[in-house]
Amino acid sequence: MFDSDYLPYAVAVIIALPFLVFAKQFVNSFVRLKKQEINFLATRSNSEIKLQALERMTLFLERLKPANLVMKFDKDLEPHEFVFLTEKNITEEFEYNSSQQLYISRSSWQDILTSKNNVLQLLHKTYEELNENSRLEDLKTIFLMSYVNSEDYISDTIENLRKELNKII
Repeated sequence: MFDSDYLPYAVAVIIALPFLVFAKQFVNSFVRLKKQEINFLATRSNSEIKLQALERMTLFLERLKPANLVMKFDKDLEPHEFVFLTEKNITEEFEYNSSQQLYISRSSWQDILTSKNNVLQLLHKTYEELNENSRLEDLKTIFLMSYVNSEDYISDTIENLRKELNKII
């Protein structure tokens, strides 16, 4: 009854079959764990990029505050020169950081854009309201007072970025 030429092969298959099933389960588990690890590393890397984008845009907004803008440039400038250089500086820094919009929310980016535009409008409005004999110190004082007396949209935008950061962490 057990005198067949195929008996050793049948026994080998019966013994090997559980090992093959176990090896398949092990490989599938290993592949699944590696996929989870890759997803985790990608998510962590993405979070780090978003964090850096939020940091850069917060720094831009801090530099955009009128209290920081009036400290820049030579005190011997004419008001129109100060306005030109300040606008140029804001525009250049904004363009340098514009790629960060890929990593932050659309609403936060819109808030940043609005803050930048509001500061530039306030600067131009202040300059236009000056009389021809005004000095740079007059421009700076009126510019600062106009910002202080208006809504603090830059701090509001920074607060929104802080809330976005809390969603990431």
